[in-house]
Amino acid sequence: MVHDPAHYRWTSYRANALGQENSRLAPHPLYLALGSDDKQRHAAYRALFRTQLDKEAIDDIRLALNQNQPLGNNRFYAKIEKLTGDRREAKPRGRPRVPRDDNPDATHRQGKLEV
Repeated sequence: MVHDPAHYRWTSYRANALGQENSRLAPHPLYLALGSDDKQRHAAYRALFRTQLDKEAIDDIRLALNQNQPLGNNRFYAKIEKLTGDRREAKPRGRPRVPRDDNPDATHRQGKLEV
C-alpha cells in the first residue's frame, strides 16, 4: 500500500487528520468525540495511525502468511476448524527427521554380503 495514509487516494485520512475539506464526507460521531475542536480531533486522529507493531507481532504475522495459516488465539482456531472442517495449526515444514544411530559399526543399516 503506502507508507503514509495521507498518500492513499481513497481515504478520509486527509480530511480527518489534516483538515482538508471534502464535501462528500460527514463527520462520524466517534470522530467528533476525539476532541472539543478541530485541532484536537485532527491531532487525536493522527495519533491513531502512529502505532507500530513490535517485532514479535510482525514475525507472527509473517509466519502465518508464509504458512497460509490464520493468526489468532485458541478460541479463534477452534472456530475456524469447526467452520471449515480443517485443522488450522502451524506445522513444521519438511519431512520428519529420521533418528541417526551414532554407532560407528552401523554402516547405514545395510547388511554386508559374504563373498
